[in-house]
Amino acid sequence: MNVREQTVNAIRVLSAEAIQKANSGHPGLPLGSAPIGYTIFADFLKFNPKDTKWDDRDRFVLSAGHGSMLLYSLLYLFGYDISKEDLMNFRQLGYKTPGHPEYGHTPGVETTTGPLGQGIGNAVGMALAEAHLAATFNREGFPVVDHYTYALCGDGCLEEGISYEACSFAGMQKLGKLILFYDDNDITIEGSTDITFKEDVAMRFKAQGWQVLKVDDANDLDLLRRTVRKAKADTERPSLIICKTVIGYGSPLAGSQECHGAPLGVENLKKLKENLGWTYAPFEVPDEVMQHCASIARRGVTRQGKWKKMFKEYEAAYPELAAQYKQYMSGEMPDLKNNASLFEFTKGEATRSASFTVLNKLADLLPNLIGGSADLAPSNKSNMKKRGDFTPEDRTGSNLHFGIREHAMAAITNGIQLHGGLQAYCATFFIFSDYMKHAMRLSALMHLPVTYILTHDSIGVGEDGPTHEPVEQLIALRSIPNMKVYRPADGRETAAAWVSALTGTSPTCLVLSRQNLPLYENSGMDALKGGYILADSEKETPDVLLIASGSEVEQCMQAKELLKGKGVDARVVSMPCMEEFEKQPQAYKDEVLPPEVKARVCVEAGSPYSWYKYAGDCGEIIGMTTFGASAPAHKLFEMFGFTAENVVEKAFRSINKI
Repeated sequence: MNVREQTVNAIRVLSAEAIQKANSGHPGLPLGSAPIGYTIFADFLKFNPKDTKWDDRDRFVLSAGHGSMLLYSLLYLFGYDISKEDLMNFRQLGYKTPGHPEYGHTPGVETTTGPLGQGIGNAVGMALAEAHLAATFNREGFPVVDHYTYALCGDGCLEEGISYEACSFAGMQKLGKLILFYDDNDITIEGSTDITFKEDVAMRFKAQGWQVLKVDDANDLDLLRRTVRKAKADTERPSLIICKTVIGYGSPLAGSQECHGAPLGVENLKKLKENLGWTYAPFEVPDEVMQHCASIARRGVTRQGKWKKMFKEYEAAYPELAAQYKQYMSGEMPDLKNNASLFEFTKGEATRSASFTVLNKLADLLPNLIGGSADLAPSNKSNMKKRGDFTPEDRTGSNLHFGIREHAMAAITNGIQLHGGLQAYCATFFIFSDYMKHAMRLSALMHLPVTYILTHDSIGVGEDGPTHEPVEQLIALRSIPNMKVYRPADGRETAAAWVSALTGTSPTCLVLSRQNLPLYENSGMDALKGGYILADSEKETPDVLLIASGSEVEQCMQAKELLKGKGVDARVVSMPCMEEFEKQPQAYKDEVLPPEVKARVCVEAGSPYSWYKYAGDCGEIIGMTTFGASAPAHKLFEMFGFTAENVVEKAFRSINKI
């Protein structure tokens, strides 16, 4: 047995041992796909384990994240900052080997995967980012951006609808430096894929514009290597390499669903080692394997050294481009908070229109801003007027046309952000955020500052009816940890929302109106605090607090004047972002919402569940507890009680409870 085969077996045994010790995990994929992982890392992947953030490294994405021990074994053997103790404590608290790969937790993990298909979308985004940056910065003799994105998926990833969306987009965009390996083992948790998945995968990908290659036996390392070289030779199409594998290879459970998601068992692990000729103690790897992997890792160090030398020459030849490249990669932002031009508005308008104005001002300030919509740019108002479109013919364009592929759009945008160097956003109708939910959740889990433009935010959609009128979406997104949800009331609050999105370290949803809204005298920068006094009471202590977000601030402002005529002194609090308000010091929150003022009315054309903590025991909430209807927006606002008169009525009801 040569050292290459021995290294493949080391990957298999380490993976199976770690899963057995944890008594939890998925050994089937690592045992079957070990040759694929080895070939990628040993023969093709451009990496330096001592510098996992090297700009021009190749990216490897394990889309089938349940096979995480395959990745951890590879990272350990090839010199990343993962110890034997980490392997021995797979899935245990405080170690670098969680059940599914987690970005930011484990060195060398490029994205958080596990929800099947998400990694494919992320890989498409990474390949897109590489293509855009290469077109922007590369010059003859200076390929400063020149790397591949490799991904490994299984049957489950390809059954998920997101894979169809993402791969269709990748084929249309001709992302030729994307190579997807398909672990074709014919098994899922429930048994043979014949009960659910019989389509011709090769024909599907050919129809989507991919080069399709096959490896009939993934254990043939030479054939694998030749096939990857063939994939790389075609730079006009992304490539799918269909690799026939045996789930649980080498164990008595090989070919069975029994090894998909459960440890092999002590006896089966013993037999696996016997079948592979493995005689070493648990978690021990022979010196020749470690030396072999170390020599490969050193090649990566050398390649990075050559890249650094080339970049110095690039700096001398193209100083302005090099400076811009460094700025892109640093992630640094100009001082947006003190840029008064972003907050300049002269009239009221729909916040989707205000967002369009701000976005295009930002496009002049941030050359690395990139994004687009799921076929709704004219309605979302999400295009940058002075930027071209990203196409196979022009990679320098910054406007992305995702097509009607909301789920993949969000995952691709995550991949663009993960790649580095670009600031990414995407857009659709707010109601369709349901299609994007899992990718949005992963944005938050990975602390990615992706901006989600979500327009047509309420029953204000009107005539399109309840299928297009968001009701429960605000509370759903607000419940995601690390997610900021801004629902601005006017143009200046919209500008503040954009500033918060671009200067933060987590994703932000901009939930924007279709209908026109007023421009308020005192709105603006205070929206960065999430909630603030928009119109104060005349008394030091108001009689009632009127609290709202977005379009319903208008009804509260009108109600304040009506209440004044009835001898009631109201304070209007605009609450565009609860998450940011909750971060403020308690003294500030008490200043805005004095605890002694029990009379309160909270108003929002969505689910009331977000508002109980602000309404308190005596407060009233005007919200949506049913679906909407199809009618002009103003009729719906009247029908569901979003009127100044109803706010006044609820204010008196709250006062009378005290």
